[in-house]
Amino acid sequence: MGQGKVFGVSGRSSDTMVRAFIMVKTAAGKSEQLLDSIRGIDGVEEAHIVAGQYDIIVEATGEEVYDLMHGVATRLRDLGGVADTKTYICLD
Repeated sequence: MGQGKVFGVSGRSSDTMVRAFIMVKTAAGKSEQLLDSIRGIDGVEEAHIVAGQYDIIVEATGEEVYDLMHGVATRLRDLGGVADTKTYICLD
């Protein structure tokens, strides 16, 4: 018999990570300087400078929503030159 996935209270498989996209607005001229620091944060999968209302878009993962909100997002906000962030948790 094959092994099945174990599901927690949330109904999500225990081997599924929570994924989020975090939009980062930076101080003028700080995007390139911040990019390497952002990519070095645990849980950050990718980070790219973009054109638009925000300057950098970050794809991050964590075990739980808490890990993303109080780990990755908090560390991002604490970086010098970060003016604002918006975090979007993926639902699928």
